[in-house]
Amino acid sequence: MATTSGAPVLQQPLKMACVQLASGADKAANLAHAREKVAEAAAGGAKLVVLPECFNSPYGCDYFPSYAETLLPGPPSAEQSPSYHALSAMAAETRTFLIGGSIPEADPDPASKKYYNTSLVFGPDGALLASHRKVHLFDIDIPGGITFRESDVLDPGNKVTLVDLPGYGRVAVAICYDVRFPELATIAARRSCFALVYPGAFNTTTGPLHWRLQGQARAMDNQLYVALCSPARDLSQSYHAYGHTLVVDPMARVLVEADEKEDIVTAVLEPDAIASTRKNIPLYSQRRFDVYPDINAGKISFEEPDAPGK
Repeated sequence: MATTSGAPVLQQPLKMACVQLASGADKAANLAHAREKVAEAAAGGAKLVVLPECFNSPYGCDYFPSYAETLLPGPPSAEQSPSYHALSAMAAETRTFLIGGSIPEADPDPASKKYYNTSLVFGPDGALLASHRKVHLFDIDIPGGITFRESDVLDPGNKVTLVDLPGYGRVAVAICYDVRFPELATIAARRSCFALVYPGAFNTTTGPLHWRLQGQARAMDNQLYVALCSPARDLSQSYHAYGHTLVVDPMARVLVEADEKEDIVTAVLEPDAIASTRKNIPLYSQRRFDVYPDINAGKISFEEPDAPGK
């Protein structure tokens, strides 16, 4: 079976769609365009739809403060957070589970000057199911490649985010650079997730090197599905996203992958794919916690009191 408890982690087949969206400087236009693409994905049979990181704005430290929306106290008003209400409406209109990529979030106290990179997850009734603030901030310096410091503007989140999708099972949501830290994925897998979902905006330096590899590595290590959802590449923007949105199966096979242009990629997630992988390569019964520690048994944060919630 798919878990050590004997219960399948994915209760029935699930069609997932990842929208590789092209976004510009006009937030209202971005939200309207996202609505069109979510509706298109749902019309194609998707029950779980994923948007990319910073889908409502250009990506970059210069943009986070000016595009940030206040999500607390929740639920926010439409004036405080048009993106929250747009995502809620998209989910309700299409009767889908919607992982709303991410948006820049502002602390309700302007004097704090705190901003977060935040993903909002909505159910088919339009209700907020969960939020995830990016835990690991993108601070890198590759000579001749790219230098970027999210921590100059953003504050990190402080929890692992697991989301129950009634009728299907549980997924984990994290954002972009979070994929490089396998601890989050390991905990999610050990907590019965059937998929790891990462809205992300890798660039044209690290993307060709690591994007697909990271997706396959997290799938292989944890024997579950992995989805990486990128913005489309726009060479007129200051930050060039890699694109190549993809879905990987529990045997680390890439099921579907976009190129750099706007696209919707879909895959049907199958319970038997997880179960057979774990039966044939039984990592779950072969771990040696007498030799090394069980990360899932350690101190783990699943709650963040000041984060957007239900």
